[in-house]
Amino acid sequence: MSGQENNGAGQVFETWRKRLGLILTPAAFALTYILCPGLEPEGRKLAAILSAVAILWMTEIIPLPVSALLGAVLCILLGVADARTVLSYFADPIVFVFIGGFMIAKAMTLHSLDRRIALGFLSVPWIGSSPGRTLAAFGLVTAILSMWISNTAVAAMMLPIATGIIGALQKARPGKKHTEGNLPDKDWPFATGMMLMVAYGASVGGIGTPVGTPPNLIGIGIIRSATGTGISFFRWMALAIPMFLVMATVLFILLYLLFPMDRESGKQVRQSHLPDYLRNERNKLGPWTWGQINSLIGFGLAVILWMLPGIMQLPGLEMPHQVSWMNNRLPESVVAMLAAIILFILPVSREKRTFTLNWQEAVKIDWGTILLFGGGLALGSMMFKTGVAGEMGDAIVRILGIKTLWGLTGLSIAMAILLSEAASNTASANMIIPVVIAIALAANVSPLPPALGACLGSSFGFMLPVSTPPNAIVYGSGMVPLPKMMTAGILFDVAGFFIIWAGLYIMCPVLGLI
Repeated sequence: MSGQENNGAGQVFETWRKRLGLILTPAAFALTYILCPGLEPEGRKLAAILSAVAILWMTEIIPLPVSALLGAVLCILLGVADARTVLSYFADPIVFVFIGGFMIAKAMTLHSLDRRIALGFLSVPWIGSSPGRTLAAFGLVTAILSMWISNTAVAAMMLPIATGIIGALQKARPGKKHTEGNLPDKDWPFATGMMLMVAYGASVGGIGTPVGTPPNLIGIGIIRSATGTGISFFRWMALAIPMFLVMATVLFILLYLLFPMDRESGKQVRQSHLPDYLRNERNKLGPWTWGQINSLIGFGLAVILWMLPGIMQLPGLEMPHQVSWMNNRLPESVVAMLAAIILFILPVSREKRTFTLNWQEAVKIDWGTILLFGGGLALGSMMFKTGVAGEMGDAIVRILGIKTLWGLTGLSIAMAILLSEAASNTASANMIIPVVIAIALAANVSPLPPALGACLGSSFGFMLPVSTPPNAIVYGSGMVPLPKMMTAGILFDVAGFFIIWAGLYIMCPVLGLI
């Protein structure tokens, strides 16, 4: 299937999805209001608003951030809560973690620090001498970068690198020709595997840190707001990194088996053009620049200060007074802003009075995600204040009959993965996490594992091009037939479900998250 055919099929799907949204949005609002007479007036109105916003998030007839703003505005207009209460969620401290983290990532991308890191790692001779090691290393680099930078940005950056690697390797294939400037052979399974590694690796890496992908911070914020439990940067990584390592390993095995390089080509990789390609790409970057050095300083400062409180609580290193001081004076939101501010101060050229980051570039960060988070946090918090969450939780527990902690956790993960196939991962997290917390409270079990399961599950959804932006990016290349994406995506979704469930089952008791 060509790139044009891929885009055509995608446009038809999008057209029908939006048409359906135009019909379902007002219908959902009216039906929900009519069918929820048992709620208090504010809860009844909020339930109707939530239904309409959920349809808007899934069909995207208007941009996702606008849908979140519309939900907040309707809450004020219909008297669910006053303006000060609703709009205060848009200034939640976690919003400033988003802002600072996005600015740091912007500087890294602007000065090609991320590309230098990727090419430097892939240029190791041991990696380039084997197709399997090349695939594994490429996925690992993609995942590690997406722990700190937007998954979409990482996928967009790694796609041309992947295309170049495929082209260089293809030159070693017996009887195969590759013309410069054209895409490599679309029927080559290994090429499809590399493309899917871009998409899936970017999404998997995002779970590793709180700033890796918006659902992580959304989950942390909603959990704190609904339960009063805070999850630190270090604690999140202690929970997520083991799962990330298992997921990355399973992803490599899955793609390597589904999309192997033919044996004859594999024998000739040592004489391939891959080392030359990587060397040329690194040469284009030139020597280290002050922009790259300064970006690395800002990034390193943020990571150290984010993780330091957790390190200072490890057995044998207990420093309670220092941890208390850092939590009060240098919370994660302040650290993110401090590291971002430093980028505006560190000069790139004193003569030209230019700095690592300027405001013209800084304002290009993803403000839409920030607004979407604020709106989702407002709606989620008001679900608990108006009693909507409690009623919803009681109803689902009665219908499904699932009352055990780990049964509910499995349900939460499955719901999040399924929903994220049709809606963005950010929208999925905003919709699912408040619901599963309510279900857990109604069942009198800890809400943390189910909420974390929904949060992590929202980052999955690998089956369709619309499931995640990285999926859409690689699908648009024309090198990933839809049936192959669906096959690999379903298998990895299933594997992800069990990895997340098992990871939470093992790690939550260890980290005191039950």
